[in-house]
Amino acid sequence: MAHVANRRSENIDGDLYVDNTCIDCDTCRWMAPTVFDRQGEMSAVYHQPIDPAERLQAMQALLSCPTASIGTINKPEDIKAAQSSIPLLVAENVYHCGYHAEDSYGAASYLIQHPDGNILVDSPRFTPPLVKQIEAMGGIKYLYLTHRDDVADHQKFHEHFGCDRILHQDEVNVDTRAVEHKLQGVDPIELTPELLIIPVPGHTKGHTVLLYKNKFLFSGDHLAFRRQLGHLGAFRDACWYSWSEQIKSMKALAEYDFEWVLPGHGRRYHGDVATMHEQMDLCVNWMATV
Repeated sequence: MAHVANRRSENIDGDLYVDNTCIDCDTCRWMAPTVFDRQGEMSAVYHQPIDPAERLQAMQALLSCPTASIGTINKPEDIKAAQSSIPLLVAENVYHCGYHAEDSYGAASYLIQHPDGNILVDSPRFTPPLVKQIEAMGGIKYLYLTHRDDVADHQKFHEHFGCDRILHQDEVNVDTRAVEHKLQGVDPIELTPELLIIPVPGHTKGHTVLLYKNKFLFSGDHLAFRRQLGHLGAFRDACWYSWSEQIKSMKALAEYDFEWVLPGHGRRYHGDVATMHEQMDLCVNWMATV
């Protein structure tokens, strides 16, 4: 839990602050960009919230910080309102779960609310306020895991909701050997007519992504918007299996249509189909140069 004694000097004066346990995961900076910024290789408050909307975003970021590195000098009387606002609507029936887990280095997870059963994409922290909200939204039928890095509290979610977990065989380790569905091979797998699992070896050997309604791409650590590049990209310095294979996977993925990229790490991106194809071309061309 954040402690005012460890408050970073880079924070502007005021109630909200980041302490020196920050791991620079970027969560707070994209969840509340008018409040948090990167200073000295960690996050800091550069602007105290001045209206209810900014304050709510800041409190949502506080709850989602994987290391509880964000704090307030005064007791936050509005924390329950922030808890009840998560999961956060992204678009249509897709929600950001918040409550990022330190075990996943702050990776984002998402919930697809579906009449045939909800799908949790990667695992957030198992925390009572989030569990209560997900229960109210219909629980979880499937817990789809993109790869080994972002599994976090998958076992607790499985035990509580009775959901079936899905993970590629090449990603299974001691912690995930009990998952119910172990995918194999490199061919796309249709989970339902609206849900397509696409193997994308590269970041890890058995990494997969989930394409929902040819609109929402849950990309794990395979693809994200890179602010440094100004376009979609991959993470060359965090490629644990094969960069050449990841380039091949990216070229194949570029043939699909989608309008949203919702990653585990990195920034999300939204555009029409034509824009996304342009972005994917930029991504593939850049990957070939590094």
